Amino acid sequence: MSHSPETKLQPRPLRPDQEALPYAKYYYRPPAPPNPKLIEILNKGPMDPAKALPYERVNDLLEPGYHEVETGYCILDNGAGYVAVNNVFPGCTVDMMKWWFAWHAAGPGLRYALWFPPGHVTIAVSDQGWAKLHDPGIPIGEKSQNIEHFVVEDVGGGFEDIIISFLNPEKICFDMSRFRSPNVAWVFGGYGISESREHPGMKSPAIMLHFCREIEGGLEFRTRFWMGYRINKGRGMCVLPQGVRIPIEAPMGLAYHNVMEYSNLASFLPEIYAEFGPGM
Repeated sequence: MSHSPETKLQPRPLRPDQEALPYAKYYYRPPAPPNPKLIEILNKGPMDPAKALPYERVNDLLEPGYHEVETGYCILDNGAGYVAVNNVFPGCTVDMMKWWFAWHAAGPGLRYALWFPPGHVTIAVSDQGWAKLHDPGIPIGEKSQNIEHFVVEDVGGGFEDIIISFLNPEKICFDMSRFRSPNVAWVFGGYGISESREHPGMKSPAIMLHFCREIEGGLEFRTRFWMGYRINKGRGMCVLPQGVRIPIEAPMGLAYHNVMEYSNLASFLPEIYAEFGPGM
């Protein structure tokens, strides 16, 4: 029996000004099928929480090889949600991924919607963030560090307004003396606060981490989420009130959404980079 949440969302019609954008054609492509190997794993139900990566051991990701569970979801003993997914990007490079994380925030909100049209709506940044994204003096990888993205998307539980605070690896608690190839190529991550549009006032924090590593023929993203956590004063900590437990549907929906959105991105990233990269 499948545990997969149904995706009933349809891409929204575009305005005439959006239709005129040269990359609007990517929006109308049918989403790529989600990686079947990952979906098969998620369909088996929640993982053993004892096999989740505690945030205090985030530097374990810098070791070569893999953890026992690279794809799964569960509720931790402290009530927090946990998600792990290892998405694969054939034919993609680190430069492509650095470009994508900057480019999709550096223009009209439609760029974010291209990523996964059924669930992504729009994105915005502050004036300061906009200046950073368009500053030719800032290396492309640093454009997605120490910046906030304001996004609207549905990760499986209805539309949410999410503020994502992207940080550099040191602020995410990585030991930079061990931060080197081939064990790691790049990290995109930080923490976010989401608020449901169906239930205004209900705000949920989470730490997000996309650990990017080169593999034969492309890249892999060893993604981790700790739902109910945030980073404060250089430490990741659970901030759930005593006795509160996140419902299992939350990490489950996020896990499936992550597979769907990154399977779709993997299907067109080399093509869109060839057409519009590496500029903003």
